[in-house]
Amino acid sequence: MVLVRTTPPRPVEVTELFPELAPLARPAIRLHPRPGSPSVRDSSVGGPLLWPADEPWPHCEDAHLHGDSGFRESPAAIRLDRYRRAQRHDDPYGPSFTPEEVAALEQKAARLAERLDAGPPLPADCPVPLLPVAQLYLRDVPLLRPPGEADLLQLLWCPYDHEPDWKPATRVFWRSAASAASVTDVLATPPEPYEANYDGYVPEPCVLAPEAITEYPCSLDLSPEVRQVVQDWSRWQAARAVVHGSYEEYPAEYYDAHLADAPGWKVGGWPPWGRTDPNPRYCAVCEARMVPLLTIASFEWDGETYGWAPQEERAAAYAHGHLAGLNPAQPTRVEVGSADNMQLYVCPESPEHPHTDLIQ
Repeated sequence: MVLVRTTPPRPVEVTELFPELAPLARPAIRLHPRPGSPSVRDSSVGGPLLWPADEPWPHCEDAHLHGDSGFRESPAAIRLDRYRRAQRHDDPYGPSFTPEEVAALEQKAARLAERLDAGPPLPADCPVPLLPVAQLYLRDVPLLRPPGEADLLQLLWCPYDHEPDWKPATRVFWRSAASAASVTDVLATPPEPYEANYDGYVPEPCVLAPEAITEYPCSLDLSPEVRQVVQDWSRWQAARAVVHGSYEEYPAEYYDAHLADAPGWKVGGWPPWGRTDPNPRYCAVCEARMVPLLTIASFEWDGETYGWAPQEERAAAYAHGHLAGLNPAQPTRVEVGSADNMQLYVCPESPEHPHTDLIQ
């Protein structure tokens, strides 16, 4: 069964209200990750990767303060706890596993728990296996910017905070169509770290429902002249836009929440500024201004942006009283920063140049 998620029409036709924004439109693809059982041949978040068995699994060689946060739990134990909570509360948005998968998780969690109980935290210089974050095929997400003949993006990260920005360290890998098709011996059981610095750094395996949309920049990314237009309440009134009067003093807040860039996991589009002011990123090799590749979101919607919730999930978006860890707006269970976004940027001139990332 193909997963489908559909963004509701915007409450206002953006370019009819503000023709000045038309040249700023950008394509984006909302990924709509939802808990499932993706295979190595699927685009996914937190799912298994198409990784050749004879290719070394990437490790993080940075120094790590194992257990320094006071949180010492293996990825397997984290996923098992999420599953049990979902089962106890009959959560339709929680993870679901087959009995065989549950047994495998229990075995792995028990083995890693023995290792964690056996002694003090690991040495700071012990290499840490990376965790899969996303696997995206060009056939599903045509806005990817692959180098050469590549058609597959694989993103992994180290589930520990890294200085100076206190976020997971990310690694990007590209594969070509030819090599992806020729991989017959896939690494079945990649190594996992003994522990994670935080359970929000362990993505839940999710299938995707990619959806192409058009985005406009948030008000912070607009020129002073265009920002003034968006903030002109009389323009909203003249167009008879259905906007609550509480936005009269700050109509740009309504624009940002309901008309500009979409929340949630996405490829391309505009940056979701807010935690910081616009902060252009430049390629460390050629100094070209970098462009957004992937937005890793803590939440698919919140109290301000629930209007972006897919039509198929409107009831869940408007419901209240979700238990912690069972929020349908957090299907991946990923949380970066203080419920922020992590955005990956790539060089538009040479995608093989090192990427960069930013919490915002």
